[in-house]
Parts: sequence; C-alpha cells; structure tokens
Amino acid sequence: MKIGADNIEINEVAPRDGLQIEPQLVPTADKIAFIDQLSTCGFRRIEVTSFTSPRAIPALADAQEVMQGIRRDPDVIYTALIPNLKGLERALAVGIDECNIVMSCSETHNRANLRMTRAQSKQQLLDIIEQAQAHNLPCNVSLSTAFGCPFEGDIAPEQVLALSQEFMAAGATGITLCDTTGMAYPTQVTQLCAQHIAHIPASALTLHLHNTRGMALANALAGWGEGITRFDAAAGGLGGCPYAPGASGNVSTEELVHMFECMWINTGVNLNRLLDIVKDLPALVQRPLSSPLLTAGTRLQTHPAPAWLAEHFAA
Repeated sequence: MKIGADNIEINEVAPRDGLQIEPQLVPTADKIAFIDQLSTCGFRRIEVTSFTSPRAIPALADAQEVMQGIRRDPDVIYTALIPNLKGLERALAVGIDECNIVMSCSETHNRANLRMTRAQSKQQLLDIIEQAQAHNLPCNVSLSTAFGCPFEGDIAPEQVLALSQEFMAAGATGITLCDTTGMAYPTQVTQLCAQHIAHIPASALTLHLHNTRGMALANALAGWGEGITRFDAAAGGLGGCPYAPGASGNVSTEELVHMFECMWINTGVNLNRLLDIVKDLPALVQRPLSSPLLTAGTRLQTHPAPAWLAEHFAA
C-alpha cells in the first residue's frame, strides 16, 4: 500500500445526509444544537442541510431556518446540497459557504433518484455552477454511484472521469466520488482515485463512502494511499440510500477519525468531543444506534485490572 498524506480533512455530513432519511423528524432547534456541537470538534466542513423542495425531503424542510440559526465558526466551511436554481436562490438568501451539487454516473439511478436523465441533470448542474460563480460561491460536484449502481452494476471508470473533467472545466472547485450504495472495494477505489489524480488535483477530490457491506474503512485507507486527503463521514454512521436494501449508512466519522489517528495521521478532529456527541445521537433520532467504537472505547483506553490479581500474586 502506498503511504498518503500526514494530514487529512473530514467533512461531517450527518446533519444533511444522515438526518434526511430518518423516519422521525428532528426539531429545528435540535438540528441547530447538533450542528453547533459539531462545529466545536474541528471539522473543516459541515454539510448543514439541503435546499431541496420540502415536499421531496420533509425532514429538511427547515433548511433556511437551520442555516440562519447556527453559530458559525470562521474556521468551518458550511455547505448545503443545492438541487436546482431555485434551491440556489434560497441558499443565497441565507448565506452558505459552498454548494454541493449532485448527479449520478448511472442513467437508471439518476432517473430513479432525481427523476431526470443524466443529460438533464448535467445541464442543470452546469447552470448552477455558472450562477454560483456570479456570486463567488464555490461548487463541489458529488458523483453518485461512481463505484457501482444497484440497477446497472459496474460503472465504467472512464465515464466517471469524463464527468469529473467536464465539471472541473466548467468551474467546479471539487469532485466527490460517491460510493452511494456501498458497492466499492479497495482495489477498485485505488484504481479510480489514481485515474482521477492523474488529471485532477488530489486536493480537489473527496471520497464519500458507505459501509453497506462493511468495507468503508478499508476503502478509505485505499483512497488515502493514493493521495486522497478529503473524506465525507457521518457521526454515528447515520445515513444510507433507499436503493441499497439493508444499508447501514455512511462511514462512521468516529471510526474514521480513530483509524487515522491510530496511524498518526492528523484529522484535526477532537475525537473525545465527537464521541460525546455520538453518545446522544439515539435521543436525537429517536431510535437505537450501534457505535462499536463508543461501546469498546478507543484503542488505548485502559481499564482497571481485576481486583483479585494483586491478592492472588501476593500470596
């Protein structure tokens, strides 16, 4: 395995990608408090919400109220998902720091998820980039199903790269390669990342990984080895995809931070503070959550020896 950078960035996406599919609506005040807590952890970016139609995603119908209500840390970039020009207008009214715009590399998934052809989505995203540039607002393009589609199977890497290059040429400031349904595997991640880095600066690339089949951390390590330094993750592993049956959600932020810190790679994230937030997530989303790291503790968290040892060996 190649050795990657000593410093990486982790973008926290739980407030948007995590909460958008939760069956219980989280009150606006609780969302704001959640984001304010995350802002104290050292994340470079936090994806706050989505300016999608409230009819499409009722869980995020309060996007403007949330964006206006959070306490902004000047060292954090507050991003939001922007689906169309109307969403961009709403986002501009409350002042976001960066747009995240999305389409699928798969024709079938794009039609199922966005109700548009890829050609229609691509033109819409190009229009958003053009309008955002007029407001000096950076745009990151997230390419869903970059590592496989639940309807079509494998996606040609050349197809993914062609989209990435077209959006970068149009003025996008970054590309996120999304393992939307958790189909990626490490050697595939290595190959697609290497192919992109040959044409696009590594600093402009982000990996968005899901743990549907238990390979998210291995895939993150594979991307890091190729030079990727930016990763999306969700506290508590929140999130998922409606087209991935049994999906367990995004890669867990706390587990990603813990893995890299064990390797002496700086994430900038205060893990203990993050774990305190994760501990309260079941109450926030009103359902049980499993966090192995929270249950077991960090690697070097020690415990008292059994009381009987001293007496036994003193005899």
